[in-house]
Amino acid sequence: MIAVDPKEEGRHEPDAADPLWNESWYFDFVAAEGTLGGYVRVGLYPNLGTTWYWAYLVGDGRPLVAVRDHDVPLPKGQSLEVRAEGLWADTVCETPNEHWSVNLEAFAVALDDPAEAYRGERGDRVGFGLDLEWVEAASAQMSTGLPRYEQACIVQGEVFVGDERIQVDGFGERDHSWGHRDWWSMPWCWTAGRLGDGTAFHAFRPLIDIPFASGFVAAPGAGEVENVERFTVDTQLGAEDLPSSAAMELADLRLSVTPTSHAPVLLEAPDGRVSRFPRALCRFESPDGRSGFGWTEWCQPPSS
Repeated sequence: MIAVDPKEEGRHEPDAADPLWNESWYFDFVAAEGTLGGYVRVGLYPNLGTTWYWAYLVGDGRPLVAVRDHDVPLPKGQSLEVRAEGLWADTVCETPNEHWSVNLEAFAVALDDPAEAYRGERGDRVGFGLDLEWVEAASAQMSTGLPRYEQACIVQGEVFVGDERIQVDGFGERDHSWGHRDWWSMPWCWTAGRLGDGTAFHAFRPLIDIPFASGFVAAPGAGEVENVERFTVDTQLGAEDLPSSAAMELADLRLSVTPTSHAPVLLEAPDGRVSRFPRALCRFESPDGRSGFGWTEWCQPPSS
């Protein structure tokens, strides 16, 4: 993989001829013991005049806490600050390739059954806030053949749910991508996590018959970052087609994957097509006894 030019951290000029040209910034996190996790996505569709904003929280014995608003006005200039009814969020590059801050004040919906995210998101309204920092744990890496990059991070700060304040001292991943984004035409799988010895990993591949994959395995500390060009995944599905387990190979790293909490998203295209997008906090186990946690997503378009 290729090192990231710090200038890439900012917003890019959209392709005016592509209505589905998209630019997004993802941030996910997991508490060190794997009992709590969440993610944020700021997704700009400038040619559609809208921002998709997501913020999700999961944890042991907790309902899914979800913010999903696909009608947020676009941020101004180079800023990623967005506002809508019941939502304020700001996502700031403090130091390129090293440090981002993510802040949120919003009303969310709490769902006892995560599959309710596919059925109208009916649940209890709850205040939801984030004050989190993503700090470099390994160097940011451009993905092979794609306008996107990924970075393993240390994540610290606070999460607020109702009257509860939760300290976060864990790890996570961030990514930034730009270009054509069609959620409704092709299935894919993306994963990122960290094992107990500090090994960080990430991989992505379309779930179609083409020989393409992109990712990395980063040794503990500031060690070597290995490029991943072979990624296989065999997924078992449960109720509502939420994944129940998976077997993965990222180059020479073999992992058994068990989703522990689900945070799925329903995605509707401008023409009415609907995809399901299960994301899950997962436990990863390798044959040599190492284990860890992270996030995995599966795009399930209407034809899959």
